[in-house]
This record gives sequence, structure tokens and C-alpha cells, in this order.
Amino acid sequence: MQMTVTTPALLFPAISLFMLAFTNRFLSLAARIRTLHDQYRQQPDQTILAQIDNLRKRVHMIRHMQGFGVMSMLACIFSMICIFQEFELAGQILFGVSLLFLILSMLYSFLEIRISLNALDILLKDMEQR
Repeated sequence: MQMTVTTPALLFPAISLFMLAFTNRFLSLAARIRTLHDQYRQQPDQTILAQIDNLRKRVHMIRHMQGFGVMSMLACIFSMICIFQEFELAGQILFGVSLLFLILSMLYSFLEIRISLNALDILLKDMEQR
């Protein structure tokens, strides 16, 4: 398979958008954790603790999503360098590695979304009990 420098470059916009989305998720979770922390200090409640535990898991997952996204971007850059230097096989392998990291990042994103549904269930159960 003949690959040019532009092939790995096609991933840059996608990876950048994913990284922006992951960062936005992280920032919104951080703000929510701070709010819940303040609420818990004023009035301790098991529901708040359950939400914070759920958010802790999600924050760790976002860290993995971002890490794999960064690794994907780096592998993509090194792939382009190898192709530019006419190390075709190394460039193709690095491009494959870049795709693998991107897939891992997306899998973590999918799992994080599933966990976020658990957080909504916690709130809904609390509403049903009251």
C-alpha cells in the first residue's frame, strides 16, 4: 500500500475535535464535583457521595481518553515524519498504531458515557424516594 504524508494528516482534525470534547467533559465534571463537594460539606448525604464516586470514575476515564488521544496524535506525527523521510514501513506501522490509540480513546469515551448514565440513575432514584 502506498501512503503519502497526507494520509496520517487526515486524522489531525478528528483527534483535535475529540481532545476538545474530552477537555470540555473534564471541565464540566470538575465544576460538578466542586458543587457537590460544597453541598456535601453543608449537608452530608449518601446520594451526594454516590454521585461523587461516579464522577471520580468518569474523571479517571477521561484522563485515559485524553492520554490515548495524545498518543494517537504523537504516533500520527511520527508516522508523517517517517513517510516524509521515506521510511514507508515505519510510517505505515506508526499510522496503524495511531489508529489503535484512537480506537482505545473512543472505547473509553463509550464506557464513560455509559457510566454517566449511572449518575443520572442515582438522581432519578433519589427523586423517586422523596
